[in-house]
Amino acid sequence: MADLATNREIAVGETHALPPLSVVVVNRNTRDVLRACLVSLLPAIESQIAEIIVVDNGSSDGSPQMVTKEFPLVRLIALPSNVGFAIANNIGMREARGRYFLVLNSDTEIIGDAIRQIVEFMDSHPDVGALGPKLLNTDGTLQYSCRRFPSFRTALFHRYSLMTKLFPRNRFSSEYLMTDVGHDKTMDVDWVSGAALVVRREVFEKVGGFDEGFFMYAEDVDWCYRIKQAGWRVVYLPEAKILHHIGKSTRLVPYAMTYQRHMSMWRFYRKHYSRGVVLVDVATFCGIALRCGIMLARTWILQHLGRRRG
Repeated sequence: MADLATNREIAVGETHALPPLSVVVVNRNTRDVLRACLVSLLPAIESQIAEIIVVDNGSSDGSPQMVTKEFPLVRLIALPSNVGFAIANNIGMREARGRYFLVLNSDTEIIGDAIRQIVEFMDSHPDVGALGPKLLNTDGTLQYSCRRFPSFRTALFHRYSLMTKLFPRNRFSSEYLMTDVGHDKTMDVDWVSGAALVVRREVFEKVGGFDEGFFMYAEDVDWCYRIKQAGWRVVYLPEAKILHHIGKSTRLVPYAMTYQRHMSMWRFYRKHYSRGVVLVDVATFCGIALRCGIMLARTWILQHLGRRRG
């Protein structure tokens, strides 16, 4: 943790005005997309509206060296191992100096004046605890990044489910993904994607950061759930746009990520939905475990078919 100590010393010695927004980017072996992300953030650094903190999760692809060499204005916290998304982001936010924190995936790129739009909206809406910008896919199409809280039906009607792919306009998928409402207007929502999630410093101090029991996945749902329970609004802001090349990092380790996704589903259920009814809890666990097994088998089949065709 020597790098973390060094960054603290640097931060204490800095005397210039604090930026309103701190952007925390967690990276794990995504050097090239991270570079593009940081390039898109340079105008915000130069205008002093934001500081950028990269928390590297033990990358072996030269990411830390790239950040140090090419982006001297970016603060780097290089961790010796992969501590997970939640812990790494919390480390970055504890080092942040802004009044707002933007948790940002490394596989994103800022579009236009999104950073300034976010700051101005948060400044003028003090009751908003968390905010999500509009996320766009690589081809510029809409990415559904604000949702309603999950229910038992979500297991069958989530974004990647077979039912959603076969019947994309079915009522249950539409309700969860909020495809039944327009995404061109500012609106209150249940939760927004952790790929680009803004929180107020006061929220971090009073509600806490990500639950570090989540290694990856569902930590954003859990955080927004706790933020709303504490009386804050969670808002979707489509005027601020960010490009999200979804899956650039997670596809590198598909089996581990599938396992972690389902572990997070089980943790979220136990934390917020369980009523202590043993039969219901056991049935829910078995359902999540079965779904995990099916997804792992599907990944294995697709990978081996791909190798044969190659």
